[in-house]
Amino acid sequence: MLGILGGGQLGRMLALAAHDLGVATRCWDEQADAVAGHISPLHVDRFDAPSKAKLDAFLDGLAAVTTEWENVPVALLETIAARGVPVRPNPAALRTAQDRLLEKQLAERLGIAVPAYAPANSRDELASAIARVGLPCVVKTRRFGYDGKGQFICRVMDDLDACWAALGAAASGDNARGGGLIVEAFVRFTREVSIIAVRGVDGDTRTWPLVENVHAEGILRRSVAPAAGTVARQAEAEKIARLVLDALEYVGVLAVELFDTLDGLIFNEIAPRVHNSGHWTINASVTSQFENHARAALGLPLGDTSMLHPRLAAGMINLIGTMPDRAAILSACGGAAKLHDYAKAPRPGRKLGHINLTASNPEHLASAMAAVEALMGHREG
Repeated sequence: MLGILGGGQLGRMLALAAHDLGVATRCWDEQADAVAGHISPLHVDRFDAPSKAKLDAFLDGLAAVTTEWENVPVALLETIAARGVPVRPNPAALRTAQDRLLEKQLAERLGIAVPAYAPANSRDELASAIARVGLPCVVKTRRFGYDGKGQFICRVMDDLDACWAALGAAASGDNARGGGLIVEAFVRFTREVSIIAVRGVDGDTRTWPLVENVHAEGILRRSVAPAAGTVARQAEAEKIARLVLDALEYVGVLAVELFDTLDGLIFNEIAPRVHNSGHWTINASVTSQFENHARAALGLPLGDTSMLHPRLAAGMINLIGTMPDRAAILSACGGAAKLHDYAKAPRPGRKLGHINLTASNPEHLASAMAAVEALMGHREG
């Protein structure tokens, strides 16, 4: 049995993949209505202060524990590991991934290109950091930011007051919900890409094709794999992923988000879990990111990460805010569209599901994705 900390859509899809391997799952979330509970027994308790009885009940019979959410308290992970239950990825890796400053420092130590950056824990330090990094820049909370939250773009120095008003509460280094700020130079990129990789307990490391991503309002809207023109970039991204995985002694799936520039790839951040930009692997890869994460967490041999067919092109469209007409989507492209519904209540900006598409070449994929997006119209968000 695999224990999963977090009960959102990632935990739901991870539980589905584990069940196909004959592996039972038990999820833990702080919300009783977490959607992984539709698929797996759901343990409901606080992450930061669980009762001993509930922790004992959760751990009973587990072969390993993994996470679908990178912000599970490290103290909980350390407690579980001390009880003799393998935690994969390990608590130290999660500690680094939870802090954007530690991520940047790790990448820099490994010789990976990063944008100029500087930490800040007060308004004066923020002003100094912006002056050092230069304008425009992006100010982020070091912890707990996702889907564009906890970020502010400063284009001129007069933006400082508005930035401090928006993020100042997270600036204190003692603030558990923010842990300080980091100022990053604005990167002039040609596109955003990600590399999804998996590392087993024996160090076996495999990667999926490089993914090109499109964001709007800080939220991923669509992904395409393989990203166009990626022979050199694929090798570059794989090298970056392997450096990070080995340095963290990581076990499981890791996503590395990168900026593609005229001078090469620049590190943005890591996600220590299965990742939204890898959802297409469910329908296009020999082994999906979810199955391989379950395999790795349990110490099983990793699966083939190749495309189902050598020339296959794959795309993923996120469903944000509202769900499109189910019948229309399922009939799109001759029935080729694969709908993955997370069974979540609609809410502006909320990820409710995704659509996967495959095609024999990139041109056919682009046409199919355009057709599906036309059916969706302006119903998103």
